Amino acid sequence: MRITMPLLSMGTVLLIWELSVRLFDISLYVLPAPSMIISAILENGSLLWMHSLVTLQEALLGLFLAVLFAVLIAILMDLSKPFRLSVFPHLVVTQTVPIMILGPLFAIWLGFGMAPKVVMVVFMCFFPIAIAFADALAQVDVNQINLLKSFGANKRQIYRYVKIPAAMGALISGTKVAATYCMGGAIVGEWLSASAGLGYYMIRLKNGYMLDQVFACVVVIILWSLLLHLALSGLERLVFPYRTKRKGNET
Repeated sequence: MRITMPLLSMGTVLLIWELSVRLFDISLYVLPAPSMIISAILENGSLLWMHSLVTLQEALLGLFLAVLFAVLIAILMDLSKPFRLSVFPHLVVTQTVPIMILGPLFAIWLGFGMAPKVVMVVFMCFFPIAIAFADALAQVDVNQINLLKSFGANKRQIYRYVKIPAAMGALISGTKVAATYCMGGAIVGEWLSASAGLGYYMIRLKNGYMLDQVFACVVVIILWSLLLHLALSGLERLVFPYRTKRKGNET
């Protein structure tokens, strides 16, 4: 049911979309039919693949750096309450700044290469990972920590053997959320300054009113985002099989 119902609903929407375009004779430059979008994907597969590799490189590098910075900041916030009180409000403020405003600034400061796109991805992905991991570190069972302290464990050992392993599930969950943003961050960066990538390609197609190919780019972006999410879900099942089994029993 969890698979068939979404597929049925999506199929119904696509069928209504296809019939509406054909019955009302909607122009291609207004709204292409799903069949036209599929044809555009098949006809321009090599170009979409080439630009996808550029965007994926930016997205994955940005996501990796976001995870590194988020883990570091989350541990520092857990270690020091004054540091958390000082940093947390600024993290919240970063999420209120429209990303389209920051794009031109990053391009001015970092040039027109890969760097501004990667920074854009880091900016979009950092917050959910850091908050999820920091909250999980703060909620680790105090009895486990006290047990290690009774054996003379220092802070490094407490984090290594108790806190970080206990919070890994939240880290992966936060990364799964961020993975749905990373492609979008790279795309926005490419809209503002790029010579390759799906975002750059979309702008070229939009300017030529080739909306079937624009929608083809959108479909490819959605597919890559879903694949990243599924890859992280697979990693979660591999690392924490008991956690995924418990989720399945609860549902």
